[in-house]
Amino acid sequence: MAGFLTNIKDRFSDMFRSEGDESELIEAGDKEYVELDTSGSGERSKVVVRPFTIEDFADIKLILETLREGSTIALVNIKPLKDKDIIELKRAINKLKKTSDAIGGDIAGFGDEYVVITPSFARVYRSKPVQQQAQEIQLEEGAA
Repeated sequence: MAGFLTNIKDRFSDMFRSEGDESELIEAGDKEYVELDTSGSGERSKVVVRPFTIEDFADIKLILETLREGSTIALVNIKPLKDKDIIELKRAINKLKKTSDAIGGDIAGFGDEYVVITPSFARVYRSKPVQQQAQEIQLEEGAA
């Protein structure tokens, strides 16, 4: 019976050990140890910042597909659609916002011409509104 179990164990060990595997099997007495290569041989995925231009509502399809992949920050030029049809622009922005919310990302406007959309691991920096900053300055001056 012990020989049968040893035979099964050896077959499983052979199946999971490949020829190019850098793991070494070290036997010490009755115990077996496996030494693993912990040097980061795997490539980490990089974040891509990608520009887009919306000239028509249909142009958001590529943006949505790219955002759903999860590793792209989209910089979207909305000026051509804004100049052409403001109602279509609002519709496109709403669709982008819904997708951003669905993936746990963030969306914000930069000036009148650009929108930035980030995946879930990033957020857009937002400064405090001017009115709130003025109130904080008044409070600081009153305390001094």
